[in-house]
Amino acid sequence: MFQIGDNIVYPMHGVGIIEAIEEKEILGKKQQYYIIKMSISNLQVMIPTDKISSSSLRPVTDIHALEHIIDIFQHGEPDRLLSRTQSYKVNMDKLKTGEIQEGAEVVRDLMRMKKEKALNTSEKKMLDNAREFLISELGLVKGITENQIKSFC
Repeated sequence: MFQIGDNIVYPMHGVGIIEAIEEKEILGKKQQYYIIKMSISNLQVMIPTDKISSSSLRPVTDIHALEHIIDIFQHGEPDRLLSRTQSYKVNMDKLKTGEIQEGAEVVRDLMRMKKEKALNTSEKKMLDNAREFLISELGLVKGITENQIKSFC
């Protein structure tokens, strides 16, 4: 599915690059693993090649998704009927999907909330992480300028 050198997105970890595909023996079982270097955390992650479909690992989005992401930032509103606890859970579930659109919604909603009232510590951390994931992925999309990224993040 992926090749060495491919840029990927791993939910809750951000973007990374596949550095190698190696056979390793772990707990007496030999398997092929993707060796992934994560950009943000500087971690190295190993994912069995046969578990890729269940890992939500995906390729970096392309330039065509930018219009949809800009639309997400310009339109749509957070559900104001949710309590902060419920909103936090909904946002965390969105981030866990690893989908760029879901992450963009989290950033948009928390940035709007921040303008209205102070965010609590967990909301601030979530906003910082979601923004970092979004910016790191958009930075790898060919054709997007740094100014375009900053204009809505």
